[in-house]
Amino acid sequence: MCLQSIKTCAASLFLVACIQVVGAAPRPERCEYPPGLRDEISKKYPGTRLVSLVDLEEYNRKLYQKDHGTRCPGLVRVNFYGDGKPTYALVLIAGENPKRKAELIVARQVAGGWEIRSLETSDGTPVVWREGPGKYDDIYGEKKIRAKNSVIVLCWYGSSAIVYAWTGKEVEKVWLSD
Repeated sequence: MCLQSIKTCAASLFLVACIQVVGAAPRPERCEYPPGLRDEISKKYPGTRLVSLVDLEEYNRKLYQKDHGTRCPGLVRVNFYGDGKPTYALVLIAGENPKRKAELIVARQVAGGWEIRSLETSDGTPVVWREGPGKYDDIYGEKKIRAKNSVIVLCWYGSSAIVYAWTGKEVEKVWLSD
């Protein structure tokens, strides 16, 4: 009888430990704004939200996850300006497919708040990620960017992708695919 009680107690403790581990596991989608940015975005872009994995069609979700895992497809930290300040590229969406509108913005934390710049507006549900500094040629071989800092990639799976780079004075872009 005593052995049975010990087994039951051990099994119960094991289940409690498993539940705590599962409960403490990170969310599969990490679409959380950095502190203070959500308020700025909701003021400047009311009625919008970050693109999340559930917004992507199944095939596009699998493509994104193959390369980026469970990262948020609508938010990425990027050293876009090369100054090391907290900077994020965000894809905000409003509406439902097929009339969904999307906007790519860059938000950099500065003294007293956030500096926000819109880079692109479009239809559909694009995703965003960063790539390292380097040379980026457009699809037509007509334009080149030599980025000294990390770049932002905006991608519409099955359609097109654009690279955005900061030159020190302005944002330049090249179409990687069309």
